[in-house]
Amino acid sequence: MEEAFIKTPLGIAKITGDANGLSSIVVLNSDAPLTEVIPEVLEDAVYQLKEYFKEERKDFTLTLNPEGTSFQKRVWKALEEIPYGKTVSYIDLSKTLGDPKAIRAVAAANGKNPLWIVIPCHRVIGSDGSLTGYAGGLHRKKWLLELESPAKQTSLF
Repeated sequence: MEEAFIKTPLGIAKITGDANGLSSIVVLNSDAPLTEVIPEVLEDAVYQLKEYFKEERKDFTLTLNPEGTSFQKRVWKALEEIPYGKTVSYIDLSKTLGDPKAIRAVAAANGKNPLWIVIPCHRVIGSDGSLTGYAGGLHRKKWLLELESPAKQTSLF
C-alpha cells in the first residue's frame, strides 16, 4: 500500500492506495511531513484533488477500492451519485437505498466513508437543512459545501 501526504486548504490529507485503487483519503488534525515524490499509483488522485480545490473539477474519475461491509459500500455508491453543488438529507439517502427506516445505519455508514471528498459524504445534511456530523469536523463540511455552492457569497465592501 502506497501513501502520500499533501497540503489542502483544509489541512494535510493522507492518501493511500495501490494498483487496485484508492483505499482512503483523510484529512489529518495534525501536521505531517508532506510527500516530496508522489507514488505513481497516487499521482492521478493528487492531481484530481488539486483540481477540485481550485474549482476546476466537479467529478472524480478514479479507481476506488475502499474497505467496508457490503451495506457500507452500497451507501458509498449512493453518495457518489449526489451531484456537485447539491445536498441530500439522510432520510432521502435512506429512501434512495430502499429503506426509509435505515436512517441511522445509513448515517453510520456515511460516517465510516474512508474516501473524503471523492465519495462526497459532506453533501449529506439533516432533513431540516442543518449541518450534521462529519468525521472531518463540521467546519470542514461547511467549507466544502461553500466551495461547491453555485451561489458564491460576495463581499459588499
